[in-house]
Amino acid sequence: MSLKNSTRDTFAAFMCDDTAVDVLRSAVVDMGWAPEKCHRGGLRNAIQSLSITASPNILMVDLSESGDPLNDINALAEVCESGTVVIAVGQVNDVRLYRDLVASGIQDYLLKPLNPGQIRDALVQAQAIFTAPKSHDPSAARKHISMAVVGTRGGVGASTLATSLAWLFSTDHKLPTALLDLDVHFGTGALTLDLEPGRGLTDAIDNPSRIDGLFIERAMIRANDNLAILSAEAPISAPLMTDGSAFLQLEEEFRQAFEMTVIDMPRNMLINFPHLLADVNVVVLTTELTLAGARDAIRLLSWLKSNASHARPIVVANKVQAGANEISKADFEASIERKINFMIPYDIKGASNAAKLGQTFVAANRAAKAGGIVRDIAQAVIGSVADDGSTTADVGADVRKASLLGKFDLKKMLSAKPKAKTNA
Repeated sequence: MSLKNSTRDTFAAFMCDDTAVDVLRSAVVDMGWAPEKCHRGGLRNAIQSLSITASPNILMVDLSESGDPLNDINALAEVCESGTVVIAVGQVNDVRLYRDLVASGIQDYLLKPLNPGQIRDALVQAQAIFTAPKSHDPSAARKHISMAVVGTRGGVGASTLATSLAWLFSTDHKLPTALLDLDVHFGTGALTLDLEPGRGLTDAIDNPSRIDGLFIERAMIRANDNLAILSAEAPISAPLMTDGSAFLQLEEEFRQAFEMTVIDMPRNMLINFPHLLADVNVVVLTTELTLAGARDAIRLLSWLKSNASHARPIVVANKVQAGANEISKADFEASIERKINFMIPYDIKGASNAAKLGQTFVAANRAAKAGGIVRDIAQAVIGSVADDGSTTADVGADVRKASLLGKFDLKKMLSAKPKAKTNA
């Protein structure tokens, strides 16, 4: 990148055949641009050329000779400067390819044979997009909500809740949403959404300096029009080697590109990278009504109070079964010295249905009671952040004059079981 000069051309094109070059040059002249910027040679030639020169404002590339268009487009992204508007040209009439290319960040995909009117329309639209005010313009500032979902223990359903909330924000609330799955080795965010995780997150960890708006566009996987996910399935032989700077940079780019960020955050990440919660507005603490859950809820709430006091905690008890919990709701609340905000009933049939359909829990079980409570949680998260970005008061806290923890023996909760009924 250091070999590039700082002068950017308005337009450049790399086409595979002379016929396409001739048609394109005619349209380029009508736009008042230099026809000599229409080069012979396709995507590979574009990558080679742009690796040593600055990318133009608008770039048109021919994919006709590309054996793997999506992979080659990602290679092109590595040599393009942020903000470049890319138009692809090809001869494969495939709706899936078109959608995949647009999802990867391409502005448009034109089919051969090209005609001057088609090209002019595409170039006019590309010019309008390039000159439009960017999202980071202070005059176009919008509220951004960042939330983290943390489980007190493994298996309490934090990831299930995170994917469902992200889905609701993107569909019911129509908010452009980023889902960041920080379980780099065993994350299930992409799996839940029936997607391949890609290499976006591992590439970000390995090369934090590459993270910018263009990287976000290329690296994130689209789940729907308003939801994009960044996750990984890193080899378990490869330990996580990072100082956390990549995660902070990702969060910053999400604030520019989305209105909502949902972070599926394994609790060990709080220990290794406490600064990840520096700009998080809401922490959804997910737990089960168990002895271990109560112990770790106490520890995590205390940690949040000391290290992220600006973030509002929302306590969610998941997989609740009437009469079958280790600890009653009242005893659990007494031990953590605050109210449980939401209770999600155990719904194994709903979970199985979601897995079979390849959907989030809430998408597959909209009529279920558990799905309704998840929608209530989503609404509470949005209502927790004011228009100026500040966090509203924590209505879930149960303020007490004296600590009950010292008076409470959690182990006694297990022995205080109700007597078995004699009748059937």
